Amino acid sequence: MTMTMTAKVTASPAAPGFREALAFEWTKFAGLRSTRWTLLTTGALTVVGAVFVALSGSLQADDTVLGGSLTLSVVSLMVAGAVGALTVCGEYTSGTIATTLTAVPRRGRVLAAKATLLACLLYVTGLVACTAAYLLGGAVLEDGKYARGEPLPALFGIAALFALVGLLGLAVGTLLKHSAGAVVTVVGVLLLPSLFGPLLGDLQRWVSGATPTAALEKLTQTSDASPETVGSLGAWPSLGLVAAYTLLLLGLAAWRLRRRDV
Repeated sequence: MTMTMTAKVTASPAAPGFREALAFEWTKFAGLRSTRWTLLTTGALTVVGAVFVALSGSLQADDTVLGGSLTLSVVSLMVAGAVGALTVCGEYTSGTIATTLTAVPRRGRVLAAKATLLACLLYVTGLVACTAAYLLGGAVLEDGKYARGEPLPALFGIAALFALVGLLGLAVGTLLKHSAGAVVTVVGVLLLPSLFGPLLGDLQRWVSGATPTAALEKLTQTSDASPETVGSLGAWPSLGLVAAYTLLLLGLAAWRLRRRDV
């Protein structure tokens, strides 16, 4: 009897490792039309926005080519957050989350694989799109009329911000399990502090300055990034602050995922 039980234990398949979980997530991501097109939209909006702003003649004399070209990248950040939310909420909507958790029983590993894939895809998309936007914006704008700005290393930080907002969407989506609610929450984090900041008085610089939007404005070196509206922290400390609370929220999402039934 002991030998039979030992044989059964030995024959049982091992739980999939992180590499297998990552491959599984890539198969699902690539197979969903909604996530593919939303990711493509993230990059396309950034590039199209640069050309639109350059042709509109709306830039001020103190704007830079970098800041002007990435003016509409805040909209791309919203779409990046939607990509993160759809990555997990789509599975809850279709019911395939149960299959995922059966195939990979370690729920923390599932979320880590989703986060790794999402961060890599959005980082590459953000870096390529923002670089293309900067180059196209500089080509369309009148030569010598605007300062170029400092694209390096700012473009790497902006790409990291795309990844972080996507992870923020993933964390909120895991907690809420509802696409619309998760997307609205991420958009609210991006926009509401700056919209209602003037009502907060002296607190505006602290509340607005802690948002991904503020970090984006500092990294793009836009003329609108005044200390009164986006706080006195530098661009990289602001990015670090966004990374800190995004990872904390992702940790909370992992804890919640482990404790509930599905």
